[in-house]
Amino acid sequence: MEIDKNKCVGCGNCHAVCTMGAISLDEDGKSVVNQDQCVECSVCYRFLTSEGYWPWMVRAIRRTLSLFRLGYLADVDVCPTGALTPPVLEWPRSIRGMFSDPTTVHPGTGIYGRGTEEIKSNDVTGRLRRGDAGLVVEMGRPGIGAFFWDIEKVTMALAHLDPQFETRNPVTQLMEDTATGKIKDEVLGEKVLSAIIELKITLERIPDFLKALEKVQKEVDTVIAVGVASRCLPDGSIPHEEWVGRSGYTLSKNGKTNLGLGRPLFKEAEA
Repeated sequence: MEIDKNKCVGCGNCHAVCTMGAISLDEDGKSVVNQDQCVECSVCYRFLTSEGYWPWMVRAIRRTLSLFRLGYLADVDVCPTGALTPPVLEWPRSIRGMFSDPTTVHPGTGIYGRGTEEIKSNDVTGRLRRGDAGLVVEMGRPGIGAFFWDIEKVTMALAHLDPQFETRNPVTQLMEDTATGKIKDEVLGEKVLSAIIELKITLERIPDFLKALEKVQKEVDTVIAVGVASRCLPDGSIPHEEWVGRSGYTLSKNGKTNLGLGRPLFKEAEA
């Protein structure tokens, strides 16, 4: 995001809604965006409505009011002069918008948001069969984000264990080689609000992968959240629960069971 300083009057409304805290007042009393920290989510632009006032008029009103020790405060959900200016994003900076702006369709997957449906759509896609486990490794959060040089550390650490990276996943599509987990050099300096790594393994390999994540998380400057999935057994039990327990972890109580999302695209053979 960019801010037109010819229009900005320094009201500060955009500061509070920035998901990364990347907007602040410059020395000239007008707002400025830290381009290294901005993830191009466009939340500030979508949230704040432009009142379209002339900048000179707003500045004149503020100066006049200051003489009487009064101030002009715009409503918190407006930009008085429409100073926020979405830029035309070129590669590789366009990566930021693809992962961070929920209104953007990812060109590689055709999906909104972070560009992936995740394994929660498995009842339709059938990516996980009996004996399989799916891992989703989410890196970043609002206020923190994640650089791709940190995401690469995780993908490379997991690649050593020979997983099957999900092909219809934006992070996988940025890899030079899924065998090593190496991500394209030109995107390593890009920062996103969050990104999800998806892979498929066998149930008994869960402890190995959780141990690898426990080790590599000490090397990255962001937060990591891990999800584990598997197909429920006929009795309703969860196969991966045992293997997560063997790793020394307890499953969160906010797990999901998705039913009736659509017509299955596969038919699994009966045992």
